[in-house]
Amino acid sequence: MHKLGRGHREKVQQFMAITGTSEKVALQALKASDWHLEGAFDIFYSQPQIRAVTDSRHLEELYRRYKDPYVDMIMADGITLLCNDLQLVVSWHMKAATMCEFSRQEFITGLQSLGIDSLEKFRERIQFMRSELKDEQKFREIYNFAFGWAKEKGQKSLALDTAIGMWQLLFAEKQWPLVDHWCQFLQARHNKAISRDTWSQLLEFAKTVDPALSNYDAEGAWPYLIDEFVEYLVENSIVQRSS
Repeated sequence: MHKLGRGHREKVQQFMAITGTSEKVALQALKASDWHLEGAFDIFYSQPQIRAVTDSRHLEELYRRYKDPYVDMIMADGITLLCNDLQLVVSWHMKAATMCEFSRQEFITGLQSLGIDSLEKFRERIQFMRSELKDEQKFREIYNFAFGWAKEKGQKSLALDTAIGMWQLLFAEKQWPLVDHWCQFLQARHNKAISRDTWSQLLEFAKTVDPALSNYDAEGAWPYLIDEFVEYLVENSIVQRSS
């Protein structure tokens, strides 16, 4: 700890214990409040830029923890360790170009944008990152990001198995009632890679057409695959459409 008097050291320790923040942030908030604890708490909780201070040295340590031992990249094993069930949202924040890979720049810039430079801070942000899938605008951004992120390099379409995995992950949060039927339909009738247009239009379908298909317009400009899906639902009596 910095060379401080006993009283100041105790205040720093108290501040860190209550807020869970780093010594650097504690010192910044306390100095800004002229060493008044209550004032420091007000600054900390009212000014996001104070909470978001990161230490690049800690970011480098985090990167080394997860990077592949043979290449200067975070690869599949490291991302599994890092992300657990948050891999998509974390990758969106990091603007990662490819699934199961983070470059040094993506990793460090992404965590800086989140105000994260330690595992403790990462854990604190988990609930926040999960909540982003419940925000309509952010969900749309994450959903659109997922297509380019998950497809193989050099491919224009998304492999069916990967697309199904992404849809099950994404719509588990949004609770689209037809997602399982959609995935079953694709495996039974389609069994081909998914185009970006189909990927994008399915979100519009899920958002605008009710699960009973009462407002589905057969003359609308839906991709043929979605029209076939509606026929599949009716043919298999999954949905009863009024004549």
